[in-house]
Amino acid sequence: MNSHTQINIFGLPIEGVDEQRVIERIERHQGSYPYWIVTTNPEILLYAYRHPDYEQTLAKADLRTVDSVGLKLIGALRRTSLHRLTGVDLAEDLVKWAHQKQYRVGILGGGALKSATPALRKLQDRYPGLQGLAEDGGHVSTEGDGDDATEEAWHRLTIDGPEVLLVAFGHPKQERWIEKHLEDMPSVKVVVGVGGTLDYWSEHLPRPPKWIRNLGLEWLYRLLTQPRRWKRILNAVIVFPLVYLTSKR
Repeated sequence: MNSHTQINIFGLPIEGVDEQRVIERIERHQGSYPYWIVTTNPEILLYAYRHPDYEQTLAKADLRTVDSVGLKLIGALRRTSLHRLTGVDLAEDLVKWAHQKQYRVGILGGGALKSATPALRKLQDRYPGLQGLAEDGGHVSTEGDGDDATEEAWHRLTIDGPEVLLVAFGHPKQERWIEKHLEDMPSVKVVVGVGGTLDYWSEHLPRPPKWIRNLGLEWLYRLLTQPRRWKRILNAVIVFPLVYLTSKR
């Protein structure tokens, strides 16, 4: 295998970098706007393939990481070794970094389970002294437009001045919301969409055991514990590889 850590899927560069390199890039970043990370998985890429405007949104991010054993396998097929960094682990790494630097963490979103505040409390239990603010917000459309409750929550977060911002609306909402608000984040050094991470942190949902994660079988665990997600799992495990293998892009 070659030593490169990047592959292109549907025209998007995906980088298999580890947490240390991610932190190094954030600290080197000198742009006018926050360093924006997308945790890329088959669902996100399949949606981007079917919605070119969303693909353009993803292309604006500074980094698209490998959040899937499927993408790692595609890298292997193309003789490229990619490091897999799950969205949950990346978010935890950013919280650790914020704690070490005494930065504030902002959490926005949380879905139907209202996971934002309990997630922050659990983080503060693990990292004593961690400062931040959590806001559930309201409804966000697939175009990234937030309702009044969401925009009011965002206003409170901007006043709090977080350096690390975790947005949990799920794709494509969170990436499109971030795209629309990048210019409104004066204090933020790094922003990332974290999907269902808050549900795990808050312990509203159990995270797959580590041995299952190491084997890349999270999809099977979710199918068994959350069968209502079968359509999403089908897209990630079956549809995405077929589209990738047959696509001319």
